Amino acid sequence: MKKTLFVVAAALIAGSLAGCGGSSAGETSGAAGTETTAAETTAAGGETKAADAQATTAAAPSGEMKKIVIGASPAPHAEILKAAAEVLAQKGYELDIKEYVDYIQPNLALESGDLDANYFQHLPYLESFNQENNTSLVSAAAIHYEPFGIYAGKTKSLEELADGATVAVPNDTSNEARALLLLEAQGLIKLKEGAGLTATKNDIVENPKNIKLFEVEAAQIPRSIEDVDVAVINGNYAIDAGFKVSDALAVEDSQSIAATTYGNVIAVREGHENDEAIKALVEALQSDEVKAYIESTYEGAVVPLY
Repeated sequence: MKKTLFVVAAALIAGSLAGCGGSSAGETSGAAGTETTAAETTAAGGETKAADAQATTAAAPSGEMKKIVIGASPAPHAEILKAAAEVLAQKGYELDIKEYVDYIQPNLALESGDLDANYFQHLPYLESFNQENNTSLVSAAAIHYEPFGIYAGKTKSLEELADGATVAVPNDTSNEARALLLLEAQGLIKLKEGAGLTATKNDIVENPKNIKLFEVEAAQIPRSIEDVDVAVINGNYAIDAGFKVSDALAVEDSQSIAATTYGNVIAVREGHENDEAIKALVEALQSDEVKAYIESTYEGAVVPLY
């Protein structure tokens, strides 16, 4: 009994130190759960190693909360997860949210088992990431979509765009295609027939204003907006930068191919889609409480898909 109490106390102390320490680049621990690292110490050498990722979804002793570790971009995903944490607590789960400011690390952390799930990306990006990085991540459910918007930089309206104007667009394959489709919908360019969701700048067949595309990492576009005429910004990065949908010069139509394709998903490692913890997480995110939170908080910048 004394040995058990000692182990529990040691774990609590380790957890508090982890919560006070610095995070790795591009990552911070979330507020919904206290950050801890599952570890075990060998009797021979005191060697510490990460516990198997399955431990986070295993059944906990009666009365104890089971932990789900999830990666997310700060807005709106981490905010939505914090709202879902209250629903999950009623199901016996504690949500430990780790925030990331890029699109690469949360997928790598999920693949390596440091996360049980992540919530920041749409399915086309996830599939593209798998192909490019030889990972095996899948969608457990689609939760919402965020309309892409065109926002003013040095030029305050699309009608005022001068010949040779510069337009910032995301530089990753799936998001750039989405940006090009939005530009085409506004009559600024015309894409090769059938280019669709695989469109690249090489598929532009008409460019009456001779606009120049400034390709940049999606998260950096809001910081670059003062240097370009207009910018096409991902919904989550627009929210994080303080932009509102009502500020946009143009927004994806709710019936567009992009809106119906780019739902943001809960991603997990292949084979874990039906884990009890993941099913509980999806149910919480698709609850009436979370839907009401999304609709009242984001005013059309985030649209539930359920």
